[in-house]
Amino acid sequence: MTASLVRRHPPHVAATAHEDAGARARDWAEIQERMLVPLHEAVYERLDVGPDTRLLGLCCGAGLALLLAAARGAAVTGADPSPGLLALARERLLPPNGGAPRAELLHGSPANAGTFESYDLITALDPIRGPSGDPRALAALLAEALPRAVPGTAVVLAGWGPQERCATSSVLRVAAKLADPLRSNGGWRPAGRDDLEEAAQRAGLRPDGSGRVSCPFGYADPDSAVRGLLSTGLFDAAIAATDAEQVDKELTEALHPYRRADGTVWMPNVFRYLIARVP
Repeated sequence: MTASLVRRHPPHVAATAHEDAGARARDWAEIQERMLVPLHEAVYERLDVGPDTRLLGLCCGAGLALLLAAARGAAVTGADPSPGLLALARERLLPPNGGAPRAELLHGSPANAGTFESYDLITALDPIRGPSGDPRALAALLAEALPRAVPGTAVVLAGWGPQERCATSSVLRVAAKLADPLRSNGGWRPAGRDDLEEAAQRAGLRPDGSGRVSCPFGYADPDSAVRGLLSTGLFDAAIAATDAEQVDKELTEALHPYRRADGTVWMPNVFRYLIARVP
């Protein structure tokens, strides 16, 4: 799939943008979320997602992955802890000419709500906002959803690929450095090689395949890149430890090696996914 650059956005010089949850949700939906489309499409193609699929998406964000599955005919349910992102997801999934919504959206845990008694596909396909680098947290997230699964249900987890193949990792080290100067030498790292397998094992799942997908992060300009990356929440601790202006400055400097002659920003990345099954 050919990645596309996001459109140009107005400057974000006001510090209040960092504190505006609604602005951050819009930045995620308009700038950052689409970077993961190749990952979503690769997983849906491999698992033949279609009209017979009942899908539960964990950490569904602003609903783009759900929209792609619904376009294939799947019945989709999404859960996310962010009310702002869920509101945008509802807007996306509301039929333009009225009628029934194309998805059911749940705030927080999917354990106690939802139309379907069971799902045949459960996904955690957001390695940016989700806990892909923390096997315990990822297993806990799955534990909330697995009571709605039956034997044989496919569960797909996604995480960052090898650090040397993720250009964005060098930029995310800025977040770690500013958030915890005493451990700046350690820096930020993507998910470990076996983190997804460990999470699946902790959740009692049986691995059943894996894959890698190229997901370059492309932005129309450095300003869009900064806004998109800040919308992930990965820089929140750095902002709390320093201030928004300092984070903006160092993030912009870290993006400099990835700025092309035409002013766009391009960072190649590889993401990994694991397919597991409910025994």
